[in-house]
Amino acid sequence: MISHADLGWQSLSPDIDSLVRLFRDAGIPTEVHNTLQGRAKLVTIDPGFWGKAAAVAAANRIRWCAVWGEHCPPQIHIFAALAGRDGHLLLETMVADRQAELPSQTPFFPAANRPERYLQDMFGVRFFDHPDKRRWIRHQAWQEGQYPLLKTFSLAGSPEDMTPPDCLYPFVPVEGEGVYEIPVGPVHAGIIEPGHFRFQAMGEDILSLEEHLGYVHKGIEKCAEGRDVRGLARLAGRVSGDSTVAHTWAACQACEAAVGITLPRRALAIRAILAERERIANHLGDIGACCNDVGFTFAQAQCSRLRELWQRQNSDVFGHRLLMDVVVPGGVSRDLDARQIEVLNKAIEQLRHELQDLLPLLYEYPSLQDRLRATGVLSLKKARSLGVLGFLARASGECWDLRRDAPYGPYDDMVITVPHTLEGDASGRLRIRGDEILVSLDLLEEMLKKLPSGEVRVEFPVVSGDCRGIGLVEGWRGEILAYVHLDAAGAVSRYFPRDPSWLNWPALEAMIEGVIVPDFPLCNKSVNGSYSGHDL
Repeated sequence: MISHADLGWQSLSPDIDSLVRLFRDAGIPTEVHNTLQGRAKLVTIDPGFWGKAAAVAAANRIRWCAVWGEHCPPQIHIFAALAGRDGHLLLETMVADRQAELPSQTPFFPAANRPERYLQDMFGVRFFDHPDKRRWIRHQAWQEGQYPLLKTFSLAGSPEDMTPPDCLYPFVPVEGEGVYEIPVGPVHAGIIEPGHFRFQAMGEDILSLEEHLGYVHKGIEKCAEGRDVRGLARLAGRVSGDSTVAHTWAACQACEAAVGITLPRRALAIRAILAERERIANHLGDIGACCNDVGFTFAQAQCSRLRELWQRQNSDVFGHRLLMDVVVPGGVSRDLDARQIEVLNKAIEQLRHELQDLLPLLYEYPSLQDRLRATGVLSLKKARSLGVLGFLARASGECWDLRRDAPYGPYDDMVITVPHTLEGDASGRLRIRGDEILVSLDLLEEMLKKLPSGEVRVEFPVVSGDCRGIGLVEGWRGEILAYVHLDAAGAVSRYFPRDPSWLNWPALEAMIEGVIVPDFPLCNKSVNGSYSGHDL
């Protein structure tokens, strides 16, 4: 029998139907709707109860997942996603698009802090009891009173000849004798995306860290408006290039749910094969990079070699190293023949053989573990408070995984092992990555052995009316959420992707207190949040 400890905090929370009853018992009128399709239940509440609903959810160990808006003039529809024991609940409320305001959910869910500020910057919604009034992502290219995700704002905007630098973010100062400040970024020495880290330190000890992200606003959500579903899938694959399979799958899942089509089991199996290969490639890269940040270059060389071989095989079999554009609306664009299945199975066997020697060395090598153990500790309590996801949560003892706990095809017909540990440090995060690779290899072997026969794609139907869908996929960083609204002509009216990094980035701040400055690169890489997945 699996214990509550094995399943995590989620196992102690109520199911979604019970949560709705708890809302009603607390005096919050709720109305269940069937206007959104997918693996979530939608309920509407009055905007005045928005904060109270969060209080009830928090008191009952519900995990907060996301908040987003959609402009439907003259209103803005606001959605919040909550995860209970058996799936997800979407709260929806409506506010006027002029002087819109709501109670904040941040006092009850710290994870809502930055997403609510993003909503304020992009839609003009004011959360009147939010504990942090600073803007989050408002660029100098947008004048005061301009909100880019309102329908009245054009895709091109109204840019000046040169946009002033966005350099006036008011970081919180720390004062005291011997305290000094270290600014890092947003431009970094390596070929990584921009993000600013502001340290307050004394000697080598970091007293606090504050992040500021969002320097490259790609306009993903605005660019999605008016696209057809195939164009949306291609765009979704570029939200975060290292999660192209998971983001595209979530977007396609939302579109497919919206129109009510069922995919062939072979198509779902190939999507999962792609997702597990994406998970393995990224975990290999991260393991090597974490080791490199403490001077253990042997592991970096070995992991880089293994990852390169794996991604070359992606290109040979699926046509792209990162597996872009293989997942398409209605299925996948490529099938597997007997020769390719043999090639993939051989690669699984070879990688497993190499890892049997490499991983035990990394888990136990004294000089490596001396740098990893007790470095960047994220407690289970803090992980739950921030709602962190994926390997980051599992390394702190919270082992929620959509593939097992809210399964979708083909995982709904498989036994999923979810590695987890209680250490919460850089060593635990490296170990979870390695263990997840081994689990993924087993899943790949099983899926290739039992690959169903049949088609790999069905025709996406002509949209006959306005429809909405939700997609939920377990990416390699954790849960990815996608909301899609298609208009009566089949064009995208609203696309919202929630990358796990929105919830995982704050964990870096939480784990850094008391860490020495030279260990920041290790802590950062052990989280490895996506700048691109955050900078929509």
